[in-house]
Amino acid sequence: MNCPPLLPTASKVRFRRRSLPVVWLPAVLMTFSLAGEVLADAAGDTGTNAPEPFPKTVVYVEKQPAVGQSVPVSDTPVTRATIQDAAVRTVKDAAAYAPDTFMNEFTARKLSNPYVRGIGSSPNNPGVTTYYDGVPQLNANSSSLELVDVDQVEFVRGAQGALYGRNTLGGLISITSRLPSLSVWRGAFDTQYGNYNYYDERLAVSGPVVTDKLGLSLAGGYSARDGYTINDATGHRVDNREDGFGKAQLLWAISETWTARLIVSGEGDRDGDYALGDLNSIRANPYHVWHDFEGYTHRDVLAPTWQVNHDGTAVDFAMTTGLVWWQTHDLTGLSYDPTPVPVGTRDNQEKDFQFTEDLRLASAKDAPVELTDQLQLKWQTGVSLFTQNYQQDAMNHYAPGILYQPNQYGPGIPPVASPANTQYAPQSRLDDVGVGAYAQATLTAWEKLDFTASLRGDYEDKHANLNTFFATPDPFLGSPTRLSPGQDFAQVTPQFALAYHLTPQQMLYASASRGYKAGGFNPLSPPGDEAYGEETSWSYELGAKTSWLDDHLTVNVAAFYINWDNLQLNLPTGQPGSYYIANAGNADSKGVELELDARPLHGWDVFGSVGSTDAHFLSGAQAIHTDPYGNTTTLNVGGNHLIYTPEFTGNVGTQYAWQIGRRAALYARAEVNIYGEYFYNPANTASQDTYSLATFRAGVRGRNWYAEGWMQNAFDTHYVPVALEYPNGLSGFIGESGAPVTYGLRAGVNF
Repeated sequence: MNCPPLLPTASKVRFRRRSLPVVWLPAVLMTFSLAGEVLADAAGDTGTNAPEPFPKTVVYVEKQPAVGQSVPVSDTPVTRATIQDAAVRTVKDAAAYAPDTFMNEFTARKLSNPYVRGIGSSPNNPGVTTYYDGVPQLNANSSSLELVDVDQVEFVRGAQGALYGRNTLGGLISITSRLPSLSVWRGAFDTQYGNYNYYDERLAVSGPVVTDKLGLSLAGGYSARDGYTINDATGHRVDNREDGFGKAQLLWAISETWTARLIVSGEGDRDGDYALGDLNSIRANPYHVWHDFEGYTHRDVLAPTWQVNHDGTAVDFAMTTGLVWWQTHDLTGLSYDPTPVPVGTRDNQEKDFQFTEDLRLASAKDAPVELTDQLQLKWQTGVSLFTQNYQQDAMNHYAPGILYQPNQYGPGIPPVASPANTQYAPQSRLDDVGVGAYAQATLTAWEKLDFTASLRGDYEDKHANLNTFFATPDPFLGSPTRLSPGQDFAQVTPQFALAYHLTPQQMLYASASRGYKAGGFNPLSPPGDEAYGEETSWSYELGAKTSWLDDHLTVNVAAFYINWDNLQLNLPTGQPGSYYIANAGNADSKGVELELDARPLHGWDVFGSVGSTDAHFLSGAQAIHTDPYGNTTTLNVGGNHLIYTPEFTGNVGTQYAWQIGRRAALYARAEVNIYGEYFYNPANTASQDTYSLATFRAGVRGRNWYAEGWMQNAFDTHYVPVALEYPNGLSGFIGESGAPVTYGLRAGVNF
């Protein structure tokens, strides 16, 4: 998606609308038209040049394996083939292939929040939860990790509360690791080098320790790059990245029906500072900021997972036990623009420990219960529980003269220069424990009609210790806050789906599902807003999943409507760099989605998706707005657009391979991602207009090796993917420039 540099208008902090998507539209339509004609001609070709049909992709959205085209859910699986061909390295990379999905991600990778069909939230209470091998990331700080030895990433859209419970109102992201080999040893090595001194090295090996009984896999890597953004105060690059990551697995085939699997993954990130600057300034001069202090953002994650599975003749059993430890430490300045005197720094440390357990019984995968000759039943039931302990210890170190401003004490009273002081904002702990039970039944009549009903009940108990205070007490700065609140929450979330199989390759479906996020407590908030209430939703969907021309063409469409109550928003506290959750009111979202994959010729793939979302606050919804000088106002935002919800998303691409001999082939891949306008804040006073990003790859591939050149954001589009309200006396927003044009070389071997 190749948008030229865009310029801000004078009246509003936003980009002018461009006509670039219209330039791409004829090429897209011509590509799909040509693909359709070629597919029709190739349908009867049975020779060696006939294209291979698309394989049946297995998904796990219903907690058990099923062919994706048969599941009545909007689910976009990014398979291992795509991960390899497109060099997908992160969850954000994979999200480009899922319509109506947007990743709100900072250069500091710990801050990564997905928004699906308009639904998202804060890291402490996500609206879309990420699962790694069945283990939910209860806090989004551990949700965006390097994808190493991964088999598939699924982007599930629509509320999934009936099976997964809390924090899946918008859907979920499910990441599945590749199974260790029990029969032969295999391995892969991949290396990349690019501009900005970019390095990425990955190695994975797998094989049997005891043939057919015990398999081992080891994978890991190292990735680093220089920063994209220059600090004009020092000339240094501030947003450099560096991380090491790894995964070890043991797969034990206990018997023909029992298996056990241990997965231990970890990552250590040593990133530079936030690349934040005044929104107007970075639009006028991208990749340049002014920081009087250069800090860092560090993160460490360790996650062991234990799985046990039994495939019985009548009943299957599955158990997933997960532990997640993570900690972050970010040190940054409080001034992101030139100021007469330094404002100070923020030293923020967070850590979290979670334990999750999921136990499930189900009818055997290939043996549904035969109720009559024409009626079959599949069922599953389970129980899940979790505990979570989160701590935050953050300190704002204010420079002298910052906290007291002129005229603060009234007319005629001279200003008083304040001494340096440290505010603990906050020093808090959140403890959470919960349990849920669920059941699902699917009745199949005449091998064509499926009716699925699911129900889940959840209960959780939350307690908090909330402390905010100054190291040197001062009556003009307010009293310290020391609270220890507690509250429990309970909710029932049903889901219903009806699917009709016109043929084995074409299915129509309709569904209705309820979503739920518990209320809770803010580590830091304005007085009186320490607690927030639960959020609920109903999602409705109509769709079709189809395969044509002997599985050489798949076309999926969906239309949805979402209505939710007491929407939780992440709002500024009025203190630099601090946000809290509050209930804004009611909202709704509606839209359509289309996904297409075609294989017209041997070696030629065409793919694309498009989604449109219209998401608004409803009448009476309210949110806090902070002006450029730090004054906060409660606004009626009814009718405004929800934040970080592009009015449309699109992905279109093609890949072709030319055989140049018995042992090698040339290949090329081109794709474009387009994001429509979206707003940064509920008041809708600043937005990012439509932009597009183009990626190209070309190389040569042998049976066990490959080498290629690549270019991302090929036309150097300037855009600001994320921005926050911030009292800086200028635009009132700080944001980060999106990644510039990057290019490099990649090579690898499989053995």
